[in-house]
Amino acid sequence: MDASIWSNELIELFIVIGNKRANSFWAGNLPPDEELHIDDPAEKRIAFITQKYKEGKFRKTPFHYKTKEQLNKALCAAVVKQDVLETLMLLFSGADAMCATGDPVNSTPYLLAKKAGQRLQMEFLYHNKFSDFPNYDPSSESGFSEDCSHSTFLCEFLYKVSSNAAKLPTEKKLKEDCNKRWCTLESGFLSYYENDKTTTPNGMIDINEVISPEFIFQDIFTFEIYLLSERVFLFGAETAHSQRKWTSAIAKHFVPPVAESLLERDCDLIGQLYYKDCHNLDQWRKGWFAIEKSSLYFCLEMEDAEEDSIYLRRLQELTTSSVMQNGERIDVLLLVEKGRTLYIHGHTKLDFMVWYTAIEKAAGTDGNALQDQQLSKNDVPIIVNSCIAFVTQYGLGSKQIYLKNGDSSNVAELLESFKKDARSVKLRAGKHQLEDVTDVLKSFLSQIDDALLTKELYPFWISALDTQNEKERVRKYRAFIQSLPPVNRATLAALIEHLYRVQKCSEINQMNPHNLAVVFSSCLFQTKGQTSEEVNVIEDLIKNYVQLFHINEDQVKQMDIENSFITKWKDTQVSQAGDLLIDVYVERKEPDCSIIIRVSPLMEAEELTNDVLGIKNIIPSKDDIWAAFEVLENGELERPLHYTENVLEQVLHWSSLPEPGTAYLIIKRFLTADMKNEKGSVKAGNLKCKEEPSKLLSGNKFQERYFVLREGNLLLYKDMKASKPEKVLPVSSLKLYLGVKKKMKPPTNIVVSSIKGRIENCVTRKSKEHADIWPPAGKARKQSITKSPKIRGLPLIPIHQEKNTCKIQGNTERLKVFQTVKKGISLREKDD
Repeated sequence: MDASIWSNELIELFIVIGNKRANSFWAGNLPPDEELHIDDPAEKRIAFITQKYKEGKFRKTPFHYKTKEQLNKALCAAVVKQDVLETLMLLFSGADAMCATGDPVNSTPYLLAKKAGQRLQMEFLYHNKFSDFPNYDPSSESGFSEDCSHSTFLCEFLYKVSSNAAKLPTEKKLKEDCNKRWCTLESGFLSYYENDKTTTPNGMIDINEVISPEFIFQDIFTFEIYLLSERVFLFGAETAHSQRKWTSAIAKHFVPPVAESLLERDCDLIGQLYYKDCHNLDQWRKGWFAIEKSSLYFCLEMEDAEEDSIYLRRLQELTTSSVMQNGERIDVLLLVEKGRTLYIHGHTKLDFMVWYTAIEKAAGTDGNALQDQQLSKNDVPIIVNSCIAFVTQYGLGSKQIYLKNGDSSNVAELLESFKKDARSVKLRAGKHQLEDVTDVLKSFLSQIDDALLTKELYPFWISALDTQNEKERVRKYRAFIQSLPPVNRATLAALIEHLYRVQKCSEINQMNPHNLAVVFSSCLFQTKGQTSEEVNVIEDLIKNYVQLFHINEDQVKQMDIENSFITKWKDTQVSQAGDLLIDVYVERKEPDCSIIIRVSPLMEAEELTNDVLGIKNIIPSKDDIWAAFEVLENGELERPLHYTENVLEQVLHWSSLPEPGTAYLIIKRFLTADMKNEKGSVKAGNLKCKEEPSKLLSGNKFQERYFVLREGNLLLYKDMKASKPEKVLPVSSLKLYLGVKKKMKPPTNIVVSSIKGRIENCVTRKSKEHADIWPPAGKARKQSITKSPKIRGLPLIPIHQEKNTCKIQGNTERLKVFQTVKKGISLREKDD
């Protein structure tokens, strides 16, 4: 017996309490079938001892105290008496060995026992002064909390790795070179000793300084502890169970009650970070975060905030940037998922890198199943979205697209890049060949673990062909689609939409539904050959896309306009998300004044204007009015967009122009006089005009007519004496362009300064709420992005939720009329 540990008082203490009396407490509620037998193996003995003494699973108490305060009061009364067993039962029932006694001189139970001369009480309290056991629970039959498995008292041999180690050691290296230390966790301190007999620790870690423990699973089971002081401690356990036990106990110490739900998760990393979101971009706040598999769970520092999560594989953006904070540059991680944006940064640079690495890993591809891929906001794998966007942009007009083969080595390399990190792969014309991209899409669909249409449903798809009635057959297809897993369903919808779009251009690319079905049937069913039945099913899906996926007439019309726009205007670009990428100029059309902007289906002119001003760091003065202008004919015609006008709708209409490339958008100051328009006022005068194509006016020359602007209509009379107008144009149906098309040969030079403001205020499309072309004073600016941090050169906060489609207005006749002698104004009837 080691005399340096076993003092006379400690030996006497064990004798006085005795094994039988101690077991009346520790094993008072031990079920007979859980008793330990003499021939039980070592593993069962360890588990039993852990449950009995560490977790207190079988304890039995004679007390009926309802609160911890009552337990502490009883402890103070017990330590001045000789019965050490009563003190033991009180202490391990939840009383605090260091509780306040109310005596200013003898402020702890130990000092009370010393004053009373109780040597054995003093010995017992000395050895258990940092004990921390589950709280007393009066609602439990045993009087203790039923959740005893989270006891924060632990002791075990662990491998302690040097915090300066460059990389994680192997299991053999860990056991050979690393220090095996006796470790204890109690009262908020993790202490490590030379061995289990040493009384003085080699070091102690204050759990209150921990900002995050990370769990590392390789051949060994280790966990890292990161402190506010930027120190790192790495420990290794013998088993995964032991590792989880320690990390769970450590996390319980520093995670507050508001984030207790995170402790119930099987986390790989948990800790505190600073965050900002779109609800409050002005101030960093604290939040508690945990990574479990591919999800980031968090409890934010907000009133009535509940646990939320981000599915990391669905991130649209995952980027880092640096910002200045109190004169210090800090690293910030930006996460964008389904229109939500979250900024986070760590307490230290090391802490930030741990979280960034863990999030990046969790957001990556993990396996060959469809649902394990990096996903877009619509749950479609990014690789599929990227290939579809590229083919849509560069392949709609390419003959026999999808029938041509790409270079096998290029295809393999590109496919591997997508599998490694699809989010970082940016397909570019010139760098990537169209045939390579089409082969990547086909290869990906052929190689995923299960067919997109699933092998389980294969006989059902084929048997549907026996149904001769097309409507009934489509109904069956729709039922099969609804039974697919969510990611399969979303991916199939995106792919069939794309193939439907391709076949709409079959006059150019020669890919009708049957040809496309021949190409994709073996991919979607993952069959070695292909049968006519498989081809017929895929052809059916393509032909009946509108009915299968409930596509309305407006969406089909938009697709037609987009196809025309893309095939006619070769300079168009499409983002991976399907949004249009266009050049927008600032103040003048020069290369250094150009910005590439992603135009979503819902972007309005006000949003575009504010985004561009933000990127260019232009802060308008109080009297400045900036607006977005649509410019046609290389600058000969222009008009300011009403702030609620849909930008994409205007851009798509350019496809109907003889030369779409001569149209562009420009953001500039709006130079105007007083724009007040008195209600009920009438304006009239003679103007020279002509109509294209000529319907009302004879010949192809400018004719003088008398115009009246009254009650929301522009009336055209033959002359001032005429009683009946030749034409009535509702103001709300007109677009006003300033300038003149030179090829129309106007009779005079153009002067627009004198009446521009008055007429424009009348004819520009009006909002239901405001007649002005810019937001009224005091209205909050609508903006989709801010200046920093930037993502690939473009900022993104906050991102508005987007719909899959944007409704367009139907086509009606276009009217180009009215060139003035003095004002040079072109009017074109707006599409209804």
